[in-house]
Amino acid sequence: MSTAAANIGKKKKLGFLDKYLTLWIFSAMLIGVLVAYFIPSASTTIQSFSKGTINIPIAIGLILMMYPPLTKIDFSTLKDIFNKPKLLFVTLFVTWVIGPFLMFLLSIIFLKEHVEYMTGLIIIGLAPCIAMVIVWSELAEGNRAFTAGLIGINSLLQVFFFSLYAYFYLEIMLPLFGMKGQIINVSIPEIAKTVGLYLGVPFAAAMLSRFTLLKLKGEKWFHQKFIPFVSPITLIALLFTIVVMFSLKGEMIINIPLDVLKVAIPLVIYFAVMFMLMFFTAKFLGSNYRDSASVSFTAAGNNFELAIAVSIGVFGINSGQAFVGVVGPLVEVPALIALVNVAFWLKKKYYPTHQASI
Repeated sequence: MSTAAANIGKKKKLGFLDKYLTLWIFSAMLIGVLVAYFIPSASTTIQSFSKGTINIPIAIGLILMMYPPLTKIDFSTLKDIFNKPKLLFVTLFVTWVIGPFLMFLLSIIFLKEHVEYMTGLIIIGLAPCIAMVIVWSELAEGNRAFTAGLIGINSLLQVFFFSLYAYFYLEIMLPLFGMKGQIINVSIPEIAKTVGLYLGVPFAAAMLSRFTLLKLKGEKWFHQKFIPFVSPITLIALLFTIVVMFSLKGEMIINIPLDVLKVAIPLVIYFAVMFMLMFFTAKFLGSNYRDSASVSFTAAGNNFELAIAVSIGVFGINSGQAFVGVVGPLVEVPALIALVNVAFWLKKKYYPTHQASI
């Protein structure tokens, strides 16, 4: 029996860093608040490293945050997902049309009185996850190749269309729902510049790294040495960003419990609705369990790294939009872990004869 076959039926476990991600984020928030309290000059020092609207330390942190997941994308796998055109089309429709609109509606319903938080939530809904979705799909025994292909397509779509999407929802859709005059004016060039810096730069660096290192060192070294080496950088950069944000505005701690709850409720609803909608849509199309799980987690997750970067770049480090971006992964981790268990329950109920394929 092959090693892969021997592992069939054994649930994968979350790695140590990912398992306690919620704890790390809470700890980073606390450290930031303590820095603000005990070192009052920290805020001034951090702000002194700014050039225009860009804070250099934060910009470096955000670029590093985006780099590792992008290095993992093998664009050669894109051709494989076109073998299932119907599932691909429906997945992209749910992910890029229904998802952003659902988050838009939830933000208005739950956060209409908190405009900055509402805007931050809308930004979160504009891009599907390209990092942690790999983890969720693996844990739920989804189709690894299909997940990788979707991540590749979603990454390209984000690079080219995120700016237009953000402008559409923030400048065109919000006024249609009575929000005109309540939102900060945002221009396409402003968003495009931010996306170009925080997504375009790491995207180009990741593709260059992948092409060069695979050619020089080989595939085995790249996947067994380089990827494990750079992967923790995302978490380190995220925690660094959180510490700096809370160092700059430590008084947020007073409102954190209530504000986190305000943001968490619509996020949890979004995760649940998107996951169930995509799972049963895929099942209706005749997909097997592995494909259904793969597309469900792709639809449910969001690119919080990009949301944080855009919120900081456009609205500022101290903004409510940036705060919502930080709350996002805090809520996503326990919610998506719960959905992994839901996926296995659905597998048992609707795919009782399922056999995992190699």
